[in-house]
Amino acid sequence: MNTSPPPKRHTLIPAGATEPARVQAVALVIIAFAVVLFLLAQARFLLISLAVAIILFSLMSDAIAAISRVRIGPLRIPTWLASLAALALVSGLILMLTAIILSQVNTIVVTSVAYADQSARAIAALFGWMGDRVEASVLASMQTIDVSAYIRAAAGQAGSLLSASVLVIIFVTFLFVERIWFRSKLVAFFGGDDARAERVEGVIGTIIHRVNRYLLVKTAVSAATGMLIWGVAKVFGLDLALALAILTFVLNFIPSVGSIVATLLVGLVAYIQTGEPAPAAAIFVICGVIQFVIGNLLDPMLMGQALRLSSFGIILSLAFWGAVWGIPGMFLSVPIMVAVMIVCAQFPSTRPLAVLLSREGLPDDPIDG
Repeated sequence: MNTSPPPKRHTLIPAGATEPARVQAVALVIIAFAVVLFLLAQARFLLISLAVAIILFSLMSDAIAAISRVRIGPLRIPTWLASLAALALVSGLILMLTAIILSQVNTIVVTSVAYADQSARAIAALFGWMGDRVEASVLASMQTIDVSAYIRAAAGQAGSLLSASVLVIIFVTFLFVERIWFRSKLVAFFGGDDARAERVEGVIGTIIHRVNRYLLVKTAVSAATGMLIWGVAKVFGLDLALALAILTFVLNFIPSVGSIVATLLVGLVAYIQTGEPAPAAAIFVICGVIQFVIGNLLDPMLMGQALRLSSFGIILSLAFWGAVWGIPGMFLSVPIMVAVMIVCAQFPSTRPLAVLLSREGLPDDPIDG
């Protein structure tokens, strides 16, 4: 007869806790989660700007380190000079991209208003195979929608992009200033334990390396895709060739869903402008092939093992951050998921979550102790 004691179960709640204590612990977890969600939603503008600033800062940190190692004869470029140059470059790029996006938004608004009636008729024509009465009903329904009002409202929201850009530049500036004392602050935070501070720096360095690799590869791949879409649009004489290319470039940063939405938008614009299903179908197929080849062959080959993220986890992260922060949250979902997985992999209590988020169940090795 087996008299050995049953194995111990490791739970967050003490083994001797009473049932009311267990209920109280679960309730506290639920309340804490609700409070965090509330704060994330209420402070979304500041938090999104801060997240973007941290990503830009991490990108430029590697560049600064590389520039600081460059020698001009016997002299080495000082870190402060490289930091100032990087800050000026980041600020200029942010403002330039903001100006380009706002100008294209204005072009889209003007063109969309001009094509509003034609687009309603083109969409109604898609239902022509169901009969004239159905087509007429769809057309009547489409004409009751004030498309221009929705487009102007969306353009008004895009106008806040300028203030967000200025806030991102301010955050990046403060991050560059804090970079000087980060190491000494980290050592002081751990009470002079240099080994623990070094391990935390290693975790942060791993996050920065993976996120930077993802963003650099994604930027190059999205730019190539946008250029090809621009070429297809110019060949077929579409009015919004540049706007569609920029839209494709931006949407490709949204995992899984972005490329599909971009392809559908290009096909819809082609059908509305031409009014003929054959050219629109040809454009849609060509753009779909471009997205498929680049997204399923070139992108994974260049990305390599940089992410190691579960595809299902990416979809969950996309849905969660999209619900909390909207479209900006969709863009930030992958970098946030990378950071969460790497941090969770460092501690035995949270390592199972990192295993679930990883692609092969092999996240980074945890830090012992």
